Amino acid sequence: MQTLQVDLGERSYPIEIGEHLLDHADVISARIRGRQVAIVTNETVAPLYLDQLTRSLSAFLVTPIILPDGEAHKSWQTLQLIFDGLLGARLDRGATIIALGGGVIGDMAGYAAASYQRGVDFIQVPTTLLSQVDSSVGGKTGINHPLGKNMIGAFYQPRAVIIDTTTLGTLPARELSAGLAEVIKYGLICDAPFLGWLEAHIESLRALEPKALSEAIYRSCAAKARVVGADERESGVRATLNLGHTFGHAIETHQGYGAWLHGEAVSAGTVMALEMSRQLGWIETAERDRAIRLLVRAGLPVVPPQDMAASDFLQHMAVDKKVLDGKLRLVLLKKLGEAVVTGDFPREALEDTLRVDYGALTQHLGA
Repeated sequence: MQTLQVDLGERSYPIEIGEHLLDHADVISARIRGRQVAIVTNETVAPLYLDQLTRSLSAFLVTPIILPDGEAHKSWQTLQLIFDGLLGARLDRGATIIALGGGVIGDMAGYAAASYQRGVDFIQVPTTLLSQVDSSVGGKTGINHPLGKNMIGAFYQPRAVIIDTTTLGTLPARELSAGLAEVIKYGLICDAPFLGWLEAHIESLRALEPKALSEAIYRSCAAKARVVGADERESGVRATLNLGHTFGHAIETHQGYGAWLHGEAVSAGTVMALEMSRQLGWIETAERDRAIRLLVRAGLPVVPPQDMAASDFLQHMAVDKKVLDGKLRLVLLKKLGEAVVTGDFPREALEDTLRVDYGALTQHLGA
């Protein structure tokens, strides 16, 4: 087992990474302070891992709360099902909520924990690659709104993140690729050597080779922990973690939540951010193409939806969380391995980026 620390003073917490951790009662129970535990999961993950985790927590009073699966259910209505379960089981302020699932479950269970009785403990047990390397770390919780993704929520840190890498063995290939979009992001924004490592090991990751997976998860979580420790509430450097997300969230909102997986939309959005960085003269065409080739090798889409016009993107991007005083800010690349959050760009550069024929641009790259 490997351990990382998210350094946030009295709210610091560990990230435990290893195989078969769901069977290690001591790893999880060491982070539980009371007797009552609610496991929030969904209809897909529950048949796979709920009984296993419940057995490991046999010393506690466990209440399972099983939600419908999918981004389309990341809503007020589904959040109420969590509160119904907590109140129905009469869980008190000493209870711990465990999020067992992917990013949707982690975000909603964390938001419920932040709100229930004005705050109870919660633990992240992510079961998808995307949630293991990104959404489970850092304390962002929330739900979607029809007008914007993740626009309602709270910063609320977990007591621990427990990453059982063996859960990836049941992950569909499409979900695995979606997670790789976030892994590649770390190389692009802050770790150029990691980008090179990914180019050498991307096939091993897609084949679920344990050593490669552990290395990618560890390095991704280490990068996320560093950034969160420096900027917990996204007032500065943490916003660079949103490379491709402003374009990607527009895709998710316009297409309908769940039509595109989050990582898929981020991948297409990253290509748009790469192209805009190139248009501004910050990266070379060869650097843009190098990054796109890696996304293609990861099994990710690199062309945004053909039915989205520039006006569609601009409408949804106007509701992005990085809009400040009415001014849109984007995460762009000064070079591969160095990102910047900026609103200082010509409007024409953004409009030109939105009008690019990405099918033609990526055709020669194997897309």
